[in-house]
Amino acid sequence: MDSTAQRVVLVTGASRGIGAEAAAQYGATGARVIVNFREKRKRAQAVVDRIVAAGGRASALGADVSDPAAVETLAAEIEANFGRLDVLVLNASGGLERDADPGYATRLNRDAQVNLATTMLPLMPSGGRIVFVTSHQAHFYRANDEVPQGYGPIAASKRAGEDALRALIPEFRSREIGFTVVSGDMIDGTIIVRLLERRDPNSVESRRAAGPLPTVEEFARVIVRAGADDVIDGHTYYVGGDDYLALPRQ
Repeated sequence: MDSTAQRVVLVTGASRGIGAEAAAQYGATGARVIVNFREKRKRAQAVVDRIVAAGGRASALGADVSDPAAVETLAAEIEANFGRLDVLVLNASGGLERDADPGYATRLNRDAQVNLATTMLPLMPSGGRIVFVTSHQAHFYRANDEVPQGYGPIAASKRAGEDALRALIPEFRSREIGFTVVSGDMIDGTIIVRLLERRDPNSVESRRAAGPLPTVEEFARVIVRAGADDVIDGHTYYVGGDDYLALPRQ
């Protein structure tokens, strides 16, 4: 993919945190950024305004990515307004919300990710890229692994989502669409870290004791790289958490 051309980039879950910062950094590269949100329209518009104020181009498009009908509508809007999609950043995730039902994590972190990729695939030209955003605790997850209190279903479902997307690599490759993964340690300043601090503060304290946590800006910078670097399909970028990488893993 020509990283200098103005690409059309969709970032899901982009109204705050990592998604918002990744959208802003994509905007700074000259990409035409689509800021996806579920409910927080004002927050999403603030991200758009930030990109535009910096000289970029962006639009906010709302869609609950766990709703297949909403994703179909989103794809139709992208095709009508932009004609194509060059980069799909699968950033939206969840499961720690207080009102989340037991099956929500799997619907969002696995089923929705696969549905988004397959629905958007016809809009993506040769040289496009799909980027899946995850955490070390999910990427390295195995049954019975110790994870922060309440994070087990999220870790398992995100690992299942990554596995399901990797299984689609042959289809992506047949269309000349690349696929990469960005995995990070706990990222300082994100909602997930704040939620974990309430549920299992010791888990966050132990990560901080091991060294500074990566920042949102640092993590987003790698997400932007993952959308353009010339790497093999399925390549994983690791951000922070050197102890995760040093431990022997299957």
